[in-house]
Amino acid sequence: MVGSSHEALHRIFQKDPALLTRALQRVLHVPFPEPTEIAALNVDLTECEPVERRVDTLLRAETGEGTYLLVVESQGKMDERKRGSWPYYLSYLYEKYRCEPVLIVITQSSSTAKWASQPIRLGFPGWYSLTVRPLVLGPDNVPVIADERQAERDVPLAVLSAMTHGRGPQAPAILESLATALRTIDPDNAAVFVQFVDSCLADAQAKQMWRDLMTAIQYFWRHPLAEQVREEGREQGRVQGRAEAKAEMVLRILEWRGIPVSDDVRERVEACTDPDQLERWAQQAVRASDAQDLFSQE
Repeated sequence: MVGSSHEALHRIFQKDPALLTRALQRVLHVPFPEPTEIAALNVDLTECEPVERRVDTLLRAETGEGTYLLVVESQGKMDERKRGSWPYYLSYLYEKYRCEPVLIVITQSSSTAKWASQPIRLGFPGWYSLTVRPLVLGPDNVPVIADERQAERDVPLAVLSAMTHGRGPQAPAILESLATALRTIDPDNAAVFVQFVDSCLADAQAKQMWRDLMTAIQYFWRHPLAEQVREEGREQGRVQGRAEAKAEMVLRILEWRGIPVSDDVRERVEACTDPDQLERWAQQAVRASDAQDLFSQE
């Protein structure tokens, strides 16, 4: 179970390793060769001495131009200690596997992305013994995918977009498009992606919106993380009743999507005491272009 944005930001590449090479090619415009095979490796870089070092995610990519080790580091903030650990990781991996290591840093912060992209140069100025140039994925170069069709064409990339832009003003549009795109893939894979996004949404309103959207399409409840939310829902139900909570969810989805809610619509939704009916309205709210569309199938 993913418990933090740090873990989700690199584990998405374990879930879909091919996404990493697509990100290198399409986002960073690095002419990385197309892999014929990608395999996850042991992330433990611990030596016999009592010094433990671990990378976040490590993948081996077999290509027509050679074998590469893709080292993915999820970085939440600037950390000058990385000037020592990142070169160590790359040197150790090259010595162990005799493959070319490639360092990729992923972050939700623009300032951290700018810091991480600076070359690490070790040695005499002008004649450096070692230069490390991280490839950085962040909110300034990962595309904003707020179009349903675009999200459906590459769901993992849409998930990465939601994870990196979840703190910004475009989050609602990104989350709505992704919610629709998740309907087009295997439900079990969708449930894993749902958790990745949930872990990365630091904004409370965006997180609640995401959970409402997932409740409406019922994918969220396939994952163990849902038990936590179900318990929250039970507590909420004890206070205000199950129907009232669902009615609030319907109206909240419409409001977050920028759809005006008339007094008549609000009164009709709030007066409904049938949880199943409110569930159907919630599903309609995800796709509706007008508040009256809630009732179009009745």
